[in-house]
Amino acid sequence: MATPPTTVTRSELLGIIMREHRDGLVSYAEKMLGDHGLAEDVVQETIIRAWRNIDRLLRMEGSVRGWLFTVTRHLVIDWVRKPHARREVVGATYNDPSSGGDGTEAVRDALVAKPLLRRLSPEHRAVLVHIYLCDRTIQETAGILGVPTGTVKSRQHNALRKLRTTLPLEAA
Repeated sequence: MATPPTTVTRSELLGIIMREHRDGLVSYAEKMLGDHGLAEDVVQETIIRAWRNIDRLLRMEGSVRGWLFTVTRHLVIDWVRKPHARREVVGATYNDPSSGGDGTEAVRDALVAKPLLRRLSPEHRAVLVHIYLCDRTIQETAGILGVPTGTVKSRQHNALRKLRTTLPLEAA
Protein backbone atom coordinates (compact mmCIF):
# COMPACT_ATOMS: atom_id res chain seq x y z
CA MET A 1 0.00 0.00 0.00
CA ALA A 2 1.45 3.33 -0.98
CA THR A 3 0.41 6.61 0.58
CA PRO A 4 -3.03 6.33 2.16
CA PRO A 5 -5.50 8.89 0.88
CA THR A 6 -6.19 11.69 3.33
CA THR A 7 -9.87 10.72 3.44
CA VAL A 8 -9.04 7.49 5.31
CA THR A 9 -10.03 7.58 8.97
CA ARG A 10 -7.89 6.32 11.82
CA SER A 11 -9.99 3.17 12.25
CA GLU A 12 -10.04 2.47 8.52
CA LEU A 13 -6.26 2.77 8.27
CA LEU A 14 -5.79 0.36 11.16
CA GLY A 15 -8.16 -2.09 9.44
CA ILE A 16 -6.19 -1.77 6.20
CA ILE A 17 -2.94 -2.38 8.06
CA MET A 18 -4.34 -5.50 9.73
CA ARG A 19 -5.87 -6.89 6.52
CA GLU A 20 -3.05 -6.14 4.12
CA HIS A 21 0.10 -6.36 6.21
CA ARG A 22 -0.39 -8.55 9.30
CA ASP A 23 0.39 -11.89 7.65
CA GLY A 24 3.46 -10.50 5.91
CA LEU A 25 4.72 -8.98 9.14
CA VAL A 26 4.23 -12.23 11.05
CA SER A 27 6.08 -14.17 8.36
CA TYR A 28 8.91 -11.62 8.36
CA ALA A 29 9.27 -11.66 12.16
CA GLU A 30 9.05 -15.45 12.29
CA LYS A 31 11.90 -15.79 9.77
CA MET A 32 14.10 -13.64 11.98
CA LEU A 33 13.09 -15.17 15.31
CA GLY A 34 12.32 -18.78 14.42
CA ASP A 35 9.31 -18.73 16.75
CA HIS A 36 5.76 -18.18 15.51
CA GLY A 37 4.32 -17.23 18.91
CA LEU A 38 7.02 -14.67 19.53
CA ALA A 39 6.55 -13.32 15.99
CA GLU A 40 2.84 -12.82 16.76
CA ASP A 41 3.78 -10.87 19.89
CA VAL A 42 6.19 -8.67 17.92
CA VAL A 43 3.55 -7.94 15.27
CA GLN A 44 1.00 -7.13 17.96
CA GLU A 45 3.44 -4.57 19.37
CA THR A 46 3.98 -3.23 15.82
CA ILE A 47 0.22 -2.75 15.43
CA ILE A 48 0.06 -0.99 18.80
CA ARG A 49 2.81 1.37 17.68
CA ALA A 50 0.99 1.95 14.41
CA TRP A 51 -2.13 2.89 16.40
CA ARG A 52 -0.11 5.26 18.58
CA ASN A 53 1.38 6.87 15.44
CA ILE A 54 -1.76 6.71 13.30
CA ASP A 55 -1.85 10.50 12.72
CA ARG A 56 1.71 10.37 11.45
CA LEU A 57 0.87 7.43 9.19
CA LEU A 58 -2.13 9.30 7.77
CA ARG A 59 0.12 12.22 6.83
CA MET A 60 2.99 10.04 5.65
CA GLU A 61 4.23 10.51 2.10
CA GLY A 62 6.25 7.28 2.06
CA SER A 63 5.27 3.67 2.34
CA VAL A 64 3.21 2.63 5.36
CA ARG A 65 4.30 -0.95 4.64
CA GLY A 66 7.94 0.10 4.83
CA TRP A 67 7.31 1.83 8.15
CA LEU A 68 5.60 -1.27 9.55
CA PHE A 69 8.42 -3.60 8.48
CA THR A 70 11.03 -1.21 9.91
CA VAL A 71 9.23 -1.11 13.26
CA THR A 72 8.94 -4.91 13.25
CA ARG A 73 12.66 -5.28 12.49
CA HIS A 74 13.57 -2.90 15.32
CA LEU A 75 11.33 -4.76 17.76
CA VAL A 76 12.96 -8.07 16.81
CA ILE A 77 16.41 -6.57 17.31
CA ASP A 78 15.37 -5.17 20.70
CA TRP A 79 14.00 -8.56 21.76
CA VAL A 80 17.16 -10.40 20.72
CA ARG A 81 19.27 -7.92 22.70
CA LYS A 82 17.24 -8.34 25.89
CA PRO A 83 19.05 -10.09 28.71
CA HIS A 84 16.55 -12.96 28.83
CA ALA A 85 17.33 -13.76 25.18
CA ARG A 86 21.10 -13.67 25.48
CA ARG A 87 23.38 -13.22 28.44
CA GLU A 88 27.11 -12.74 28.44
CA VAL A 89 28.69 -15.00 31.03
CA VAL A 90 31.38 -13.52 33.25
CA GLY A 91 32.90 -16.83 34.23
CA ALA A 92 31.02 -18.15 37.22
CA THR A 93 28.16 -20.56 36.77
CA TYR A 94 24.83 -20.17 38.49
CA ASN A 95 24.08 -22.80 41.06
CA ASP A 96 20.42 -23.30 41.79
CA PRO A 97 20.01 -23.47 45.56
CA SER A 98 17.13 -25.89 45.12
CA SER A 99 19.41 -28.37 43.35
CA GLY A 100 20.44 -29.86 46.66
CA GLY A 101 24.00 -28.49 46.81
CA ASP A 102 25.37 -27.25 50.10
CA GLY A 103 25.96 -23.72 48.77
CA THR A 104 29.75 -23.73 49.12
CA GLU A 105 30.21 -23.02 45.41
CA ALA A 106 27.90 -20.01 45.61
CA VAL A 107 29.87 -18.67 48.58
CA ARG A 108 33.15 -19.26 46.72
CA ASP A 109 31.79 -17.48 43.64
CA ALA A 110 30.69 -14.52 45.77
CA LEU A 111 34.13 -14.33 47.41
CA VAL A 112 35.75 -14.27 43.96
CA ALA A 113 33.23 -11.84 42.45
CA LYS A 114 33.36 -9.14 45.15
CA PRO A 115 37.05 -8.26 44.71
CA LEU A 116 36.64 -8.38 40.94
CA LEU A 117 33.70 -5.98 41.03
CA ARG A 118 35.66 -3.64 43.30
CA ARG A 119 38.26 -3.27 40.52
CA LEU A 120 35.64 -1.72 38.28
CA SER A 121 34.69 1.93 38.31
CA PRO A 122 31.46 2.68 40.20
CA GLU A 123 29.71 3.38 36.88
CA HIS A 124 30.71 0.02 35.37
CA ARG A 125 29.93 -1.85 38.58
CA ALA A 126 26.47 -0.27 38.82
CA VAL A 127 25.61 -1.36 35.28
CA LEU A 128 26.60 -4.99 35.96
CA VAL A 129 24.75 -5.07 39.28
CA HIS A 130 21.55 -3.78 37.70
CA ILE A 131 21.70 -6.03 34.63
CA TYR A 132 22.98 -9.28 36.13
CA LEU A 133 22.13 -9.23 39.82
CA CYS A 134 18.87 -7.29 39.66
CA ASP A 135 17.90 -8.85 36.31
CA ARG A 136 17.01 -5.53 34.70
CA THR A 137 16.98 -4.73 31.00
CA ILE A 138 19.35 -2.24 29.44
CA GLN A 139 16.48 0.23 29.08
CA GLU A 140 15.48 -0.15 32.74
CA THR A 141 19.09 0.25 33.83
CA ALA A 142 19.48 3.37 31.70
CA GLY A 143 16.36 4.87 33.27
CA ILE A 144 17.49 4.12 36.81
CA LEU A 145 21.02 5.45 36.24
CA GLY A 146 19.83 8.41 34.16
CA VAL A 147 22.10 7.70 31.19
CA PRO A 148 21.39 6.79 27.55
CA THR A 149 20.98 3.11 26.63
CA GLY A 150 24.09 3.30 24.46
CA THR A 151 26.10 4.33 27.51
CA VAL A 152 24.76 1.36 29.47
CA LYS A 153 25.67 -1.02 26.61
CA SER A 154 29.16 0.46 26.38
CA ARG A 155 29.73 0.25 30.13
CA GLN A 156 28.47 -3.34 30.20
CA HIS A 157 30.77 -4.35 27.35
CA ASN A 158 33.83 -2.62 28.84
CA ALA A 159 33.17 -3.98 32.34
CA LEU A 160 32.80 -7.54 31.08
CA ARG A 161 35.92 -7.19 28.96
CA LYS A 162 37.89 -6.02 32.00
CA LEU A 163 36.50 -8.87 34.11
CA ARG A 164 37.43 -11.41 31.44
CA THR A 165 41.03 -10.20 31.40
CA THR A 166 41.16 -10.13 35.21
CA LEU A 167 39.34 -13.41 35.92
CA PRO A 168 42.04 -15.86 34.72
CA LEU A 169 44.54 -14.17 37.08
CA GLU A 170 42.18 -14.52 40.02
CA ALA A 171 41.11 -18.08 39.20
CA ALA A 172 44.68 -19.36 38.91
